[in-house]
Amino acid sequence: MTAPIDLYYWPTPNGWKISIALEEMGLPYTTHLVDISAGDQFDPAFLKIAPNNRMPAVVDPDGPDGAPVSIFESGAILQYLARKTGQFCGGTERERIAVDQWLMWQMGGLGPMAGQAHHFLKFAPRQDPPQDIPYAKDRYRAETARLYGVLDRQLAGNEYVAGDFPSIADFAIWGWASLWEGQQQTLDDKPHMARWLDLMGARPGVQAGRALHADKRP
Repeated sequence: MTAPIDLYYWPTPNGWKISIALEEMGLPYTTHLVDISAGDQFDPAFLKIAPNNRMPAVVDPDGPDGAPVSIFESGAILQYLARKTGQFCGGTERERIAVDQWLMWQMGGLGPMAGQAHHFLKFAPRQDPPQDIPYAKDRYRAETARLYGVLDRQLAGNEYVAGDFPSIADFAIWGWASLWEGQQQTLDDKPHMARWLDLMGARPGVQAGRALHADKRP
């Protein structure tokens, strides 16, 4: 039996990427909570696994050549798991290129921009004293909207993000996109994105990954 992968996790869109992938791929895993609100990400033991003090991270006891390997950065983890299992990464070189493109699009674009939108729209105004910054709110709201327009146009001609097959790119994007309301976005002009959100949200693996320790979310 395959030894369980150690998942260092907190229920955020970045954490969901890996819990969803593990569920979809049918890989056994053990969850270790990293409470980012309590500063667990700065624990010296965790920093040995994730030197950038960010979760998620994994330790696979059955890594390359049978030796353990630790991996940080959610995109790198997704690519590793896809290579390890041969799942959700495309069956041809052209499909793999498409998956990698959209995974990088999430990592370099949607994740950071939607994350900043969440911060300035929801959290900064609740600070003491409140940090209500109209320029930042407008900038990140607008850039997130632009990116969702890109996604909607891609999905107009594709069932899933990279083609007619689900992939790690879908797993990476879905968590952030599912929180569109908190980013003050609309789906009224994005019917293809709305269809895809429902399609992905109906998958049992996505549901199980999203539900992992959902009680810990504020």
